[in-house]
Amino acid sequence: MTWKTKLITGAAALAFAWPGLAAADEATDARIRALEEQLATLQAQLADLKTSTASNIADVRKEATATTVSLANGRPTLSSADGAFTASIRGVFQLDAARYDQAGAGPLGADFRRGSLGDAGEADHARDLSDGANFRRARLGIEGKAFGAFDYNFLYDFGGSGTEEAGKISAAWVQYGFPVAGLKLRIGAFSPPSGLDEAVSTNGSLFVERASPAETVRAIAAGDGRTSIALLAGGDNWTGTAAITGNVIGTSSFDEQTAFVGRLTYAPLRRGDALVHVGVNTSIVINPAASGPDVAGAPAATNVRLRDRPEIRVDGARLIDTGNIDADGLTVWGGEFGAQWKNLYVQTEYFDIKVDRKGALGDADFSGWYAQGAWTITGEPRRYSAGTFDAPRPARPFDLKKGQWGAWELGLRYSRLDLNHLAGAPGTAPTAGAIRGGEQEIWTLGLNWYVNNVLRFQAAYQDVSVDRLSPGGTAFGAGALTPPAGAQVGQDFKIYSLRTQYAF
Repeated sequence: MTWKTKLITGAAALAFAWPGLAAADEATDARIRALEEQLATLQAQLADLKTSTASNIADVRKEATATTVSLANGRPTLSSADGAFTASIRGVFQLDAARYDQAGAGPLGADFRRGSLGDAGEADHARDLSDGANFRRARLGIEGKAFGAFDYNFLYDFGGSGTEEAGKISAAWVQYGFPVAGLKLRIGAFSPPSGLDEAVSTNGSLFVERASPAETVRAIAAGDGRTSIALLAGGDNWTGTAAITGNVIGTSSFDEQTAFVGRLTYAPLRRGDALVHVGVNTSIVINPAASGPDVAGAPAATNVRLRDRPEIRVDGARLIDTGNIDADGLTVWGGEFGAQWKNLYVQTEYFDIKVDRKGALGDADFSGWYAQGAWTITGEPRRYSAGTFDAPRPARPFDLKKGQWGAWELGLRYSRLDLNHLAGAPGTAPTAGAIRGGEQEIWTLGLNWYVNNVLRFQAAYQDVSVDRLSPGGTAFGAGALTPPAGAQVGQDFKIYSLRTQYAF
């Protein structure tokens, strides 16, 4: 076949196939357009997904860094989302009103009732204790957590004992929690627990004041605003505290007091509705505060002093008082017992106080104890935690519409504090080394109404007996301020009181 023939034949075949090739091209174009549309749809969906994901991530980040605000039981609290930082505002006011039922006052030369040694003002008040009202505590502060492992607390008090005092620091401390069960290190100003009655918050105490023996021991090396460094530990059924303490903030001395405060508690029985608590405590004044500069050959006196008021603070007079005792140190040993069965509770403490006096006078020994119990009429038990008994929570907070009346509690206490050492007989002069600090006994009957978790009222009746002999000389002041040696400077009287408390 010639080339002409081949050319003619190929042209004819191409002409014959052309319609099929054209149709194939059109199909391919259609598939390409469909793929392009699908790609555009996928791109749009991907863009929507990116936008949605970015929005969700922003929401998650916002939630992760959000600060929450709560108002549980009226207490404002701020918290970071992870709980590493918290800040709670705390507040309490306690308004006490009291009436002292005592014999009428007479002139200084005939009426020998007295208060603190060397205090003319208390000599007047002891003969006519002041009826009235007083803000025992008016506190505002903040507490919380920082960086997860640190706790902090700052509490400022505008109340006082007998009068509304100038504002003072009640607590200011920071605490680190070690990654060991219950072990914490606390530094600042606070009251390390010196006993069972001291350890309970005043917001939840059975009576308006601690028992006089416990309060007296507390004042030796613990108490509000005491500069301290302490190790605290505890588990479900035990607690332990060891603290080194100094002066109370605002108390100035030439050389600051140095003391040790320790406490160990254990609950050998704690199941169902039954509980038993036992404990021991000690307060040791290693170096009493110096009253002046240490001059060569004439060292300054290093005094300790024990004194207390009746178990109410509307009038500030202290009716038992050892006066200043020049001492090398002081040691207190205390024993604790508490028990609870359902809505019945009892607790008691005994304290032995030994003062290591300078010179040849020998040690002086004092003692005190108390026993108290309560019955919650409405059935709620007192709460036990961290080695102490706290107030019951009303199961049915006061609500007239629902016919609910909160929780009601009856309490009874007897306390005895003996600050006499070789006191001698009435009408006699004191022997060398004698300390006529006095002996105070108090019976207290109380009724507490817990309206809700923040408001409560406490009514109480006290029968007070103070037996105390005059040291003579100028112990209370010159002239008629000091009754003759051996004269009775104590007294018996009764107190009716009411506390209104709001705490959050």
